[in-house]
Amino acid sequence: MPKREYFSLPCPPSTFTMAYYWFKAFHLIGIVVWFAGLFYLVRLFVYHAEADQEPEPAKTILKKQYELMEKRLYNIITTPGMVVTVAMAIGLISTEPEILKSGWLHIKLTFVALLLLYHFYCGRVMKKLAQGESQWSGQQFRALNEAPTILLVVIVLLAVFKNNLPLDATTWLIVALVIAMAASIQLYAKKRRRDQALLTEQQKAASAQN
Repeated sequence: MPKREYFSLPCPPSTFTMAYYWFKAFHLIGIVVWFAGLFYLVRLFVYHAEADQEPEPAKTILKKQYELMEKRLYNIITTPGMVVTVAMAIGLISTEPEILKSGWLHIKLTFVALLLLYHFYCGRVMKKLAQGESQWSGQQFRALNEAPTILLVVIVLLAVFKNNLPLDATTWLIVALVIAMAASIQLYAKKRRRDQALLTEQQKAASAQN
């Protein structure tokens, strides 16, 4: 007589496990929204600062448009993304509070705190730009726009490797990123100056012919 085979149905996940999955899913969604907003916001700062080089009435029109875009981006996308990220992170920790004893989490939270400071500093810069009090150039804002990239890399590496993060490799990676970013900003600045000089020469030549 053949033996009967019994198959056990998979046990449904516990309430805490399901809560963990929901918190993690929306935490990741919040991170994507938050960083997308931060990257684009400071890019708008670049355009806003460079609008001062435009003649009137284009200067006033552009500055008003960038001011409106910055406020909407900061208040409707970036800040809600930050709130969701932080709230879901608190939810994640509530499902496994013992993780608060981990050294890697303490370091990660330090970088998250720096990111929060960056977020609110961007809000302050936005107000200064609206009031015409910002002294930053477009190139300086380009450098500022790279800061969240470094923070993002470190935070993600800590979340993935935890206590096994290779410090030497991570340090060299950060140094390489900083050098590459600084070099790209300088190269772009040289290209802009070269293009501007060429445009000026072409305008002078056209004026001479007329």
